[in-house]
Amino acid sequence: MTGTRSPSRLRRLCARLWHDRGATTVVEMAVSMPLLMGLALVGTDVVNLAILHMRLNQLAITVADNASRAKQASATGAPQFREYDVNQVFTGASLSVEDLDFPNNGRVIVSSLEQNASTGQWIHWQRCWGKNTWVSRYGVQGTGATGTGFAGMGQTTVPMQAEANSAIMFVEVAYNYSPMFLNGVVTGTVIRKEAALYVRDDRDLAKGVVATAGLAAATC
Repeated sequence: MTGTRSPSRLRRLCARLWHDRGATTVVEMAVSMPLLMGLALVGTDVVNLAILHMRLNQLAITVADNASRAKQASATGAPQFREYDVNQVFTGASLSVEDLDFPNNGRVIVSSLEQNASTGQWIHWQRCWGKNTWVSRYGVQGTGATGTGFAGMGQTTVPMQAEANSAIMFVEVAYNYSPMFLNGVVTGTVIRKEAALYVRDDRDLAKGVVATAGLAAATC
């Protein structure tokens, strides 16, 4: 019948196709491409997560460092730490992580750890930046104001404690991380970092954060 192949011709065609090795590489690439793409996406997310950990850790250190230095000289006494200085510290922080949409995805908490009148540890004041509602792991402003029941701050068996007539700028950073490519496969998580530095120079600790006209306090 016209248009049909004889059994011998069909067998020869099948044999030729069986022994044909043309485009083998293309076929192998097509088979392996989904796995390679998956590995590439996972690798990209792992690298991005590692970089994010480093950046958030550096953010915590930078905020603690700037908060420990900032002050305004006063003609009537020791230099003061003002709401303006808090604002400047947070402005510097925002510039370093402006590509992370940090105000919507994260929060920075700055606490002044000091000694109270009973030589116990005390969170004298606390300021926050970021729209999230995470709170400090160790307490809010005023924790430990009296007595010696508050052990201090820091995730160690021996908490960090301020010495007499000094203050520690304790900074906590929290960021809501979402994977770049595997958001539907890998769930997001909250990354937390901490840093602490003693106030470097003289500061009027008794006054806490001094109000600045026209500037709202960045309370938590």
